Amino acid sequence: MHALCRFVLTVLAVPAALAAAPQAGPRPDHVADGECLACHAAQGEGWRDSKHAHAMAPATPQTVLGDFSQARFARGGEQARFEQRDGRFFVHTEDAKGRSAEFPVEYTFGVRPLQQVLLPQAGGRLQAFTLAWDTERQQWFSLHPDGAVPPGSNLHWTGRYQNWNMMCGECHTTAYRKGYDDREDTYRTTWAAPNVGCQACHGGGRAHVDSARALAATASAAGASASSTPPVRTTNQALFADRSGAPAQVDQCAACHARRSRLLEETTPGAPLLDNFIPDNLRADLYHADGQQLDEVFEYGSYRQSRMYQAGVACTSCHEPHSGRLRAPGNALCLQCHQPAPDTTRFSGLKPKDYDTPAHHFHTAGSPGSQCVECHMPSQNYMVVHARRDHAIRIPRPDLTRTLGTPNACQQCHADKPPEWAEAAIERHHGKRGRPEHYGEVLASARRGDAAALPRLAALISDTTQPAIVRATALDTWAEQNPGPVPATALNDPDAVVRVAAAAAVAARPAEERLGQLPPLLTDPRRGVRITAVRGLVDLPDSRLEPASVTPRRAAMAELTSARQAMADMPSVQLDMAAIALAQRDVTSAETHYRRALEREPVLQNARLGLAALLAATDRIDTAQRLLREGLKDAPAPGPLHLALGLLAGQQAQWETAARELRDAVRLMPGHAQAQRNLDAVERYLARAGAGARE
Repeated sequence: MHALCRFVLTVLAVPAALAAAPQAGPRPDHVADGECLACHAAQGEGWRDSKHAHAMAPATPQTVLGDFSQARFARGGEQARFEQRDGRFFVHTEDAKGRSAEFPVEYTFGVRPLQQVLLPQAGGRLQAFTLAWDTERQQWFSLHPDGAVPPGSNLHWTGRYQNWNMMCGECHTTAYRKGYDDREDTYRTTWAAPNVGCQACHGGGRAHVDSARALAATASAAGASASSTPPVRTTNQALFADRSGAPAQVDQCAACHARRSRLLEETTPGAPLLDNFIPDNLRADLYHADGQQLDEVFEYGSYRQSRMYQAGVACTSCHEPHSGRLRAPGNALCLQCHQPAPDTTRFSGLKPKDYDTPAHHFHTAGSPGSQCVECHMPSQNYMVVHARRDHAIRIPRPDLTRTLGTPNACQQCHADKPPEWAEAAIERHHGKRGRPEHYGEVLASARRGDAAALPRLAALISDTTQPAIVRATALDTWAEQNPGPVPATALNDPDAVVRVAAAAAVAARPAEERLGQLPPLLTDPRRGVRITAVRGLVDLPDSRLEPASVTPRRAAMAELTSARQAMADMPSVQLDMAAIALAQRDVTSAETHYRRALEREPVLQNARLGLAALLAATDRIDTAQRLLREGLKDAPAPGPLHLALGLLAGQQAQWETAARELRDAVRLMPGHAQAQRNLDAVERYLARAGAGARE
């Protein structure tokens, strides 16, 4: 048992069961954006046409950009008809059961280069329809270019991963509250405004507005033109007014421009990022080995790798914060700093040089190749038509393409040329340069399991000249390889992303190491560090801790519970909640969370395997076997299910069944040591039993 634990009807109207759609809710500390713009007119002028202002809006003839004049879409197995009627907008398409139905459009979602529409569904849900309007080409297109997703899948427009409440709402509204009911799997979502308004970044403005009015009234009564006393600031007005440099502003923007996990039901604008979220590091499924963007990672993880971030360049150095527009067109943006006479008092690392010349970029002046961003910020399309630039602002490395298989900017334009050609071109124009080992080379080697990479990985973790997100990623890789104790300096690193990764790495170590290293982090200034540390201690009783650590551990456990509840609609979080409950020997709660995870994502294999192990451990082996067999028909990788079935059959001395299941496991997972070892043992037993029967 211990081994097992390790492993066409037409619907004419919207269904009456629909709960109220998400809507504005009371926020005593917030005011209408109009009250902000009445005084801050210049900022409002820029904001009104920004993507933030149009992040979401009620569906009206003014906000809906797509063709709803009986337009039809039929391609790749997807079909829909778009209709406008009596001032409202409707989509005719298939529902979650594959039936034809009509759905009203409640909100628009985004403004350029594409716009989606949000359709209501039962349980207070808004769903992002996966046919979107291309605002440049003026046509409908599918966000599933490889073909239709079947009804019932979590990627179908009615599915969980197209659910606005869980996936989108927090970054497209102001003062978002999800209002998720874990027991019922329903939402009562509210917001202060259905777009990204002033207070989404600056915090609630009520006190600021009230104090400004009071000061104005006092000045008026005294016959003065204005008061010299400033009004009360918003929650984080000082973020932009007083604090310079990258960290504070990047934290603010990263709340939405990052892949991250939420820690609170309602976050505080301007708080340190690691108090509200835990950002993802340079995971292999999100980034190439050298840190270039791969999946949809937005900007934060890339920018944290950049020399710009390390030098103190903030988001607003390049982007006007209210309109979102660049502060200068083309190369003029970069030439603000990178020029023959740079302002080294602002950024000391700037080198005097004329960069906007063929001598540097070796392309014809005015051509696409002469643009700084084409070489240093290559773009990639997400959501089919949305080009997003890699904000690591790196020097092209075609040599890494040759050795690691990572992309390079040169071949984006010169796709017919090999990386060796690009290497030679760079050397011809800039000379041959000696390059220190790139962190991507270390990470790639370690991920391949090269033993020689481990000392290089340890050196990378300790190299404080490297970006913090790189060192944090090295710690993640260290934990995956599990070669030994985590470098102690990482637990005291000044950057919280490194401390989080260090805590997670220690959490994979034996109990004595965890007890020796994690308790001090229970009182870390950042919530994300405290939560990660306590996650590594959940299986240990209070009696194993020093008395001084008991109360901090309980406080951090409360924060961990709240963080998991804030994301309980995510099936993978239910799986983690089950693991936490098991670690605390709460079998009933573990079973509840396993079942919720499976109900919400039936193909979540670790949940199925975990629940089967729990059922078997509580003398419900027949139920466990049925659960595993039910998963076989839709499992994307059924090998582990066959292995678990083989182990269960062996427990019951059903040797022929065990052999059959284990053979399937070995066939589907060649080289899997546990499956092969158990199959060999069962076949030896059957051979001996057969020989004995013949005698």
